[in-house]
This record gives sequence, C-alpha cells and structure tokens, in this order.
Amino acid sequence: MLNVREILRRFQMMRAMPRVAVDLMLRDTAGNAPFYADATREYFASTQKRHPKFPLIKVDQYGVALVVLPRSFDEYFTMLEGSARRNFKKAVRQGFRFEKIDFNKRLAGVRAIWQSTDVRQGAVPAYMREGRVQPCSNPPSSTNVHDYPYFGILSDDRLVAYAGCLVAGQLCAIEQIYGHAEYHADAVVPMLVISIVRHVLEHYPRVKVYTYDNLLGASTNMRRFKRKFAFEPYHVKWILG
Repeated sequence: MLNVREILRRFQMMRAMPRVAVDLMLRDTAGNAPFYADATREYFASTQKRHPKFPLIKVDQYGVALVVLPRSFDEYFTMLEGSARRNFKKAVRQGFRFEKIDFNKRLAGVRAIWQSTDVRQGAVPAYMREGRVQPCSNPPSSTNVHDYPYFGILSDDRLVAYAGCLVAGQLCAIEQIYGHAEYHADAVVPMLVISIVRHVLEHYPRVKVYTYDNLLGASTNMRRFKRKFAFEPYHVKWILG
C-alpha cells in the first residue's frame, strides 16, 4: 500500500505532465465502413475506464506514452535517444525492410513470431503459445482519417516483427506489436516503432499524436524502452468528436 509521501509524489508528477487534447473525429467515420465508428467509440470508452492501480483517475488520462508528432520524419529522428537511432541504422544495414502488410497473407509469419518465445512482458498466453492465429476481418477504410493498418519488418520475405495500429482522427495508437525472438538483437522492433512514424506522416495527415499504451504503472524496463523513441508521459483530454 502506498504511503502518504508516495501518493503526494505521484500527484505532483501527474500535475507536472504536459497536456494535450486528442480529437478522435468520430464525425468523419460517416460514409466509411461501420467498423471504424465502432472502433473509435470503443477506443474512447477504453480511455474513460478507471485505472486499475490508481482508481481516482481514468486509465488513459495521465501518463499516456505519447509523442506529439513533428512536421517531418527527420525531426522525429532527432528526438530519439542515440541508442534508438543506432538500433534503426543497424537494422537497415542488415537488410531488414519496413512495409505495410496484409495481415491475412502473413498468418504463418505471425504464428512463428508468437511461438518464438514463451515470455514477453510476462508469460505468453496459451493461444499465442499454441499459434492460434485468426484471420483479420477488418474492412478496408475508404479514408485516411480512420484506419487499422498493419506494418511489418521483413528479412527477404520472412516476417520478423509486426504491429497493428488504430488510426482515429488525430491519433495513431500502437495496439499490438511483436518481434521474433531470434531477431531481438537485430533491433527489428525498434526499426518498426520508428518506421511507423514515417508512414504516418506520409499517409495520415490528420494524425497529431503517436501513442504506445501508458507509462504510469509500467515496469522500469518498459518505461526505459518507450522513452528511447521519444514517448513521454502526457495528461490527455480525449475528444470523441
């Protein structure tokens, strides 16, 4: 149980966080597949739940791991820690490439990634250990305001890391990201996290922020990992729009 001093320290930390308002632009889902309105409402609802460790606040109100995107990829690259830039350059030198992927054409690769280790941020759930990958049924988006793209890092034609992101108005959120354990030392996941920013800046002009879950209550290692890529804790006002 937290003592009074620790509670005060965390309260002061939360008050000091920079603030940002993020519009999910639900209004712009009109005319798109209903999936995108549903996904946008669902995401907004998830941000309004109470934090499991800090019940006096909402789960994605304080400490959201967030980058306010600059105007160019080069500007973002200079925001990264030196180790992240070196990771990216290492993966590029070794011939790995980034691309937007069709998830349903990469099911075998996703299965291999899932089954490459039994431990990630804790024990891997049974469905992943057993490789029970289900095809994605998300419909294609008709706009660049709302989307659910998948991205991958490939070695020749082998998928070695992938991520699924929700694009909703001003938001691009990493919702799932996994790398093959055999390629951990090759920095394929850092390359993926960084490369997504380039794609977003080129293809989703409404996006203002890039998020990766939350830093409040995250492990020390995970906080350190995210900060390499310029994710900082923010106080976010979510607007369904």
